[in-house]
Amino acid sequence: MLSIHSARKRGDGGRIGLAIAGGGPIGGMYELGALRAMDEALDGLDLTRLDCYVGVSSGAFLAAGLANRMSTAEICRIFITGTSDDAEFRPETFLRPNVNEYLRRLASLPGLYAQWAQRLLRNPGKAVRWSDLILRFGGLVPTGLFDNAGVEDFLRDVFSRRGRSNDFRTLGADLFVVAVDLDTGEAVRFGERGWDDVPISQAVQASAALPGLYPPVEIRGRHFLDGALRRTMHASTVLDRDIDLMIGINPLVPFDATRAAPQADEAEQVGLVSGGLPAVLSQTLRTLLQSRMQIGLEKYPLRYPDIDQLVFEPNASDSELFFTNLFSFSSRHRVCQLAYRNTLADLRRRAPVLGPMLAAHGIRLRHDIIDDPQRSILDGLDITPRMTDATARLRRALDDVDQWIATHRAARV
Repeated sequence: MLSIHSARKRGDGGRIGLAIAGGGPIGGMYELGALRAMDEALDGLDLTRLDCYVGVSSGAFLAAGLANRMSTAEICRIFITGTSDDAEFRPETFLRPNVNEYLRRLASLPGLYAQWAQRLLRNPGKAVRWSDLILRFGGLVPTGLFDNAGVEDFLRDVFSRRGRSNDFRTLGADLFVVAVDLDTGEAVRFGERGWDDVPISQAVQASAALPGLYPPVEIRGRHFLDGALRRTMHASTVLDRDIDLMIGINPLVPFDATRAAPQADEAEQVGLVSGGLPAVLSQTLRTLLQSRMQIGLEKYPLRYPDIDQLVFEPNASDSELFFTNLFSFSSRHRVCQLAYRNTLADLRRRAPVLGPMLAAHGIRLRHDIIDDPQRSILDGLDITPRMTDATARLRRALDDVDQWIATHRAARV
């Protein structure tokens, strides 16, 4: 599903911003598939050389990777095919039990029990109430099931090699990673002045700290959680930065069981309630996030009438996406492929409107790509020659020279 707002009056700056929402591991894989489709189907769009990026939660890694000039093909080789010579992705790294916090919380049990016993002696009736017991011993429950230290380790390693940077201040484009302060509910944009000295890997770790799954991340004595707690995509972050085209991706929309395909299983046919609590919670989360997205999408054309805006989302009838565990890494290839084909289909259906709009920004639709219904996300992922770190840096430098020459030639024309 593609939402389009055509600018009332287009500028001639050609500046492009990208906003990527969150959605857990599966949401991130959907976004990767959508990005890969755009990368192949939109000639003239270089996702690694945009002017501004904002990422939230799982989308923060993709935004940080692109801002660090990691191509969508390379990110796919890391997460989908496992054929990258750059980084090795191990799902278990992201799903390690939060043992240290379990032990630390458990060690506080004797003190909590002593306090409760004293209270029981003073006021027996009140101390045995369920509400009092939950309040008194709730501190024993860890703030997250899994330890996200491995997430930061992985990202720091990736962003510290091959000419990349783990420092917002040394990137060639503006990058913002959004997280929420647990104690105040304030949204903080890492990468802004005053917060740009925080390592990118740590900012992404904080933005992706989904409550209940991962513990809050401590930065400067403050504790941060998933940036989606305040807004779904934070698109205004790039819209406020004098751009001409905004591209957004949101991977979570409510599932419409009444529009499910005929081959859908019984749980989908008779309604979501038959799927039990997991289905109810998943639909609730998606509905809350989507409602906030719709509010933003209604306001953005009014607040930013002179900016072209494209927002890609899944189809409401995608039962395959809805019934996939949001935190499953094993389904990443299937979900990536679904997003890839959905995005190509959106581009094909809306080509008459998109063609002139994109042409104004120097972008052309590749019909040989979007008109191929059998095309797979794997078709363009040929294994690249293995490179050393020095070779990768040299290749990056030569690419910079080519880009500089192309820019100056265009300026003279």
